[in-house]
Amino acid sequence: MMLNLFKENVHIAVGSIKTQLMRTILTVLIIAIGITALVCILTVVAALENTLSSNFASMGANTFNIEQYDISERMGRNNEHKVDNPIITYPEAKAFKQKYDYPLTHTSLSFTATSNAEVRFESKKTDPEISVLGVDEYFLINSGLETTKGRNFTGFDIDNNTYSCILGSDFEKELFKDVNPIDKILSIRGAKFKVIGVLKEKGSTFGNSQDLRVLIPIQVARSLFTAPDINYTVSVMVDKKELLNQATDEANNMMRRVRKLSPIKDNNFGISRSDDLINKILSITQYLGISAWVIGIITIFGSSIALMNIMLVSVTERTREIGVRKALGAKRSTIAFQFFIETLIIGQLGGLLGIFIGISGGYGIAAAMSFIFVIPWGAITAAFITTFIVAIVSGSYPALKASKLDPIEALRYE
Repeated sequence: MMLNLFKENVHIAVGSIKTQLMRTILTVLIIAIGITALVCILTVVAALENTLSSNFASMGANTFNIEQYDISERMGRNNEHKVDNPIITYPEAKAFKQKYDYPLTHTSLSFTATSNAEVRFESKKTDPEISVLGVDEYFLINSGLETTKGRNFTGFDIDNNTYSCILGSDFEKELFKDVNPIDKILSIRGAKFKVIGVLKEKGSTFGNSQDLRVLIPIQVARSLFTAPDINYTVSVMVDKKELLNQATDEANNMMRRVRKLSPIKDNNFGISRSDDLINKILSITQYLGISAWVIGIITIFGSSIALMNIMLVSVTERTREIGVRKALGAKRSTIAFQFFIETLIIGQLGGLLGIFIGISGGYGIAAAMSFIFVIPWGAITAAFITTFIVAIVSGSYPALKASKLDPIEALRYE
């Protein structure tokens, strides 16, 4: 009985929507605009967060870096208190590695030798946009990098300054297309290097390709690239997460001793932990999410008024119909439920259209900006809940007004 009544109310609601097709379409579009704004921005935010997490997770798990500046200064914060920290020189980085002996840790030294190298293989050459990094045997492990072909550097490679190299994945697309690069010889600044490994694809971080780079032993890099004021990065990985805090504190104290800082002086270097770095970056994206909700709520508020208006007009136009149904024994709850179902259908149509357009728009923006797209289930859920609330709020008063109409007065209505 209840199922049949529900079907009948849905049938009547659909029929009413068809008779007011233009107003219904306009109302659906107004609702869809608000939902589109909400879903589109949340989709882009989700893609941005996923991209940032993937990129900065490349620092490796349970890892921290000692660099010239900490993350807040590199992101442009604390400008009013900004100080010019000295670079981390090779003797300082080497001294830290030799003296820092915290248990279950691995320390890596690295530096960017150049960002505009030209790499040659036989008669082919790359554009002069290749980054060359001087690294040691722990660089790949500490950076969360993997090789898809070949192997990592060994202690022997680093200690004996072998002319070997590991390539980014993009080299297989151009320079070594259709050729296995392992054991091939390439040229960098006239020096010959044997390829021992190829890195797994990483993509771009803020427009900088992580796959157009060559890793070579650090001492070999220092002999080939002798630019002044080279800044080194010290990376430390802790095998056990529970030791990360203590290991970071010990590293901070050790670096202060290496730089001969007195107890009253502030650090003139920065320590960036992998988890802190990701959290700091992602905290910025929450403002984009708040903006999405503000824009969506303002637009949805307007659509709620439009939806309520169309339902009030519908009640007025169908006053005589309501009188007939009441005269034939329809209960107040039945009349109210009919109009409520009608409002719900219009709201959900607007929500579905908004979700489709919002996800499509978000995907397009994410693709254009090279973000890693993920299905925004949170945004979809939020959109469904929002449209349901809109339907309840907008439909309650018209439904209540329709249910309270006096059947005699309704039948006399012209």
